This record gives sequence, structure tokens and C-alpha cells, in this order.
Amino acid sequence: MKSRFAILVICTLGVAVHAGAQNRGAVPAAGYPQRPLAEPAVLERGRMLYSTTCAFCHGEDARGGDGGPNLLRSEIVLNDDKGELIGNVLRDGINAMPKFEFTAAQIADIAAFIHSFRVAGYDASRQRPTTVLVGDAKAGEAYFQSKCAGCHEVTGDLKNIGSRFPDARTLQQWWLVPGGGGGRGAANAKLIPATVTVTLPSGQQVSGRLVRIDDFIVTLSDAEATQHTFRRDGGVPKVEVHDPLQQHKETLRTYADKDIHNVTAYLDSLK
Repeated sequence: MKSRFAILVICTLGVAVHAGAQNRGAVPAAGYPQRPLAEPAVLERGRMLYSTTCAFCHGEDARGGDGGPNLLRSEIVLNDDKGELIGNVLRDGINAMPKFEFTAAQIADIAAFIHSFRVAGYDASRQRPTTVLVGDAKAGEAYFQSKCAGCHEVTGDLKNIGSRFPDARTLQQWWLVPGGGGGRGAANAKLIPATVTVTLPSGQQVSGRLVRIDDFIVTLSDAEATQHTFRRDGGVPKVEVHDPLQQHKETLRTYADKDIHNVTAYLDSLK
């Protein structure tokens, strides 16, 4: 009885179920399970994946961030053991959360890292660093010139980028995942939305800003702000998405920790 009541309270507070409807067969968690820590190498891999793909929404300590719920009180996380439930959400996405093409091993690593946090009480995981400015700005400039300068200019779209954000943490979240929330205070960092072109069997083409897309439908908003929704059946109609952030998404998982810190230090210096 207590277990059911606890789950009801968690759901009511809005900090629980990421995808409860998809996992009704899961056995309700009894309290907050504490699991043995995984091997250090596993935790480090999970930490790297989590910090670059999850922390900007769910927080560095998994207790909630900009737009993302507290994972440690999620029924899915509480009932998960080695990623078998967390993986469903990562692979399928839900609400504003996109799909992630993680391998089974990567999902297990992320799950191990999330499960390493204590659910109750105050612990070291709640202590955020005083600043994320721990990198080398010169090294960050070199990395920027080799990886980013082909599309961005510090005298153009990124001019004075360091002064557009309230703090370096928000800046770091924004450049790592543009369009992923960006943190508070990023109003001046404008992004070009994704567009889509739908080619009907008749040859007629309809283009506009992408509103929604999945395996069954695609919705776009045309130049007059009128929305059009088309059913999808395999490759019919033909759908071409033009996402200006695609390269960012593809490179997100390639950053090393030092690259993230160095680039953040460099961008923060541009004021």
C-alpha cells in the first residue's frame, strides 16, 4: 500500500514517469533501491555520455535541469536495473526528448552512471562545481578553428557570444546542444529552424518549417503559418528534412571532456 501511495505522490508532483504508459508491465519499485557501484571504467563511460547528451536537460546530478524532470525519482529509473527500461526511452524518445542512437552497451553505461547517485539525502553528487571555466582558452581557440570555423565566425554569428549568456554553464549547454533548450538567458542566440520538403506521389511539393515528424506522419508550417500534416507509409510521400543543426547532433558524441572545457573557455572570452 505504501509503495502504491509513494508512486502516486511522485506522479502527482510531475517528477516521475518518463514513459510509464510504455512500461505498464514494470514491477513498482519498493522505496528507493540502492545498487552496488559499477566498475570505475563503466561509470566514466556513462558519465561522459550523460554529460554530453543528458545533463543539459536533466541536470549534472540527474535531479532535473532546464526542462527535464528529476530522473532519480522517475518510476522508470527506479525499476530499471541495467538499462532495459531506460533504453526504451532513449531509443524511442518521448515528448520533447529526441531519439538517441545508442548501442546496448552505451545504454548500460548510462544506466550504471545514473544508478550510481544516491536517491535520498544530500551527497557529493549534489555539489555542482563553482564554475565550468576550467579549460584552456587557447586550446579551445585551436579546436574551434579546426572544427567549427567552417560554419561559424567569431566576428560574425558568434560575435561577443560570451556576453550573451548569464554564465558559462548556460553558454556551454547552448553550444553543445543548440536548440535543446539552451538554458535560461539564451534569447539572443537565435537558431535557424529545421525545414522539410514533402513530395507527393503526384509530384507536388510542399515545403515549410518542420513541426513534427515520426514514422507515421510529418507536419510542417508553410510561409503563411498554415500547418499541413501528411501520413507516411514507408517512403511515400518522399520526405526531405533540412536540419541546420544536424552536424552539431552528429558531432555531439565525439567531444572529449577537455574539448568541451577548452571551447567553453574560449567562447566565454569573446565579449
